[in-house]
Amino acid sequence: MSASNVKTNGTTLSKLDQALFRVESALNLTAGIMVLGLVCLAVTHVLSRKLLNAPLPGFVDWVGQFMAVFAFLGIAYTQRLGGHIRMDMLVGRLKGRTLWLTETVSSFVILLLVSALVYGTFYHFNRSFDFGSPLWSRDSSIDIALPLWPAKLIVTLSLVLLWVRLVLQVWAFGRAFREGAVEPIGVPLIEDAAQLAAHEAEVLRAIG
Repeated sequence: MSASNVKTNGTTLSKLDQALFRVESALNLTAGIMVLGLVCLAVTHVLSRKLLNAPLPGFVDWVGQFMAVFAFLGIAYTQRLGGHIRMDMLVGRLKGRTLWLTETVSSFVILLLVSALVYGTFYHFNRSFDFGSPLWSRDSSIDIALPLWPAKLIVTLSLVLLWVRLVLQVWAFGRAFREGAVEPIGVPLIEDAAQLAAHEAEVLRAIG
């Protein structure tokens, strides 16, 4: 659960943003469930090794698969909320069209980078996927031979979702620059310490 400062309205941009956010939220929840599953698996592995002298076979292999899930499924969700680490010391001092132009350019640069990552990760997925092999995989883990293509596919699909999110953000920041908007629709706004604390308090109240 998160308190967001992203503005919404009835425009096409906002509707697309909210529809995409529902998908991002579902995948982020899935990532959280996977983290819980990994914790349960680790506890089972430790207890089984300690009490029965029988550690779970392929534990390290499963951890590798889990990590691909929870490390990437929430990446677009975090981008939508402005949760990725960034340097706001300079950008936070900008105002108006100068700020929106800076955000547009930076989002576009990230979009180009993510485009290259999508291509690269799909290449690695395609290299490990083979209908003619057992479990459709040319590539498998060392211990129990888990197919690696599902994890690689998750990485690619997660980056594709991030790519779509960045396209919407370039659109939103570009529109804000063109119109001289005060608070753009569909993008996270820079917050000071007091605003961040207020949002964190809102989350705690909602949980409680």
